Amino acid sequence: MIRLENILTPGRSLVNVSGGSKKRVLESIGNLIGKEVPDLDSQTVFESLVAREKLGSTGFGNGIAIPHCRLAGCSAPISAVLRLDAPVEFDAIDGAPVDLLFVLLVPEAATDEHLELLRQIASMLDRTDVRERLRSAQSSETLYQVVLDVQSGN
Repeated sequence: MIRLENILTPGRSLVNVSGGSKKRVLESIGNLIGKEVPDLDSQTVFESLVAREKLGSTGFGNGIAIPHCRLAGCSAPISAVLRLDAPVEFDAIDGAPVDLLFVLLVPEAATDEHLELLRQIASMLDRTDVRERLRSAQSSETLYQVVLDVQSGN
């Protein structure tokens, strides 16, 4: 089983990301992934995330979104976590604006893996204490460490 801590890197864990709008946030994610994973094109990542959002918002509630999609050219699951400098409207199920985003990109054929990783993310973010720890992280390194600590039971 693939675990979240194996697909997230410090370079893909960022605090105080400029938001502005849902589209701009998705574009920032595309740029981040394109920079961090040279095999993936930032525009393709952005367009794939936008296409997935058109099927239904990935706004999870409690100020969280989990943008995710299957991606051509993606050979293994990739994750990123971002805390925005200010919440943005994301059409979340509870109507609340979003300031925490957990991104998941998976290969086109990754069905069970995809669902298990989404379950891990949703389960972690469903906890009030975890959301508070992520929101209070003062640096990108601390944000990454919170995810590692939560995944290891700390």
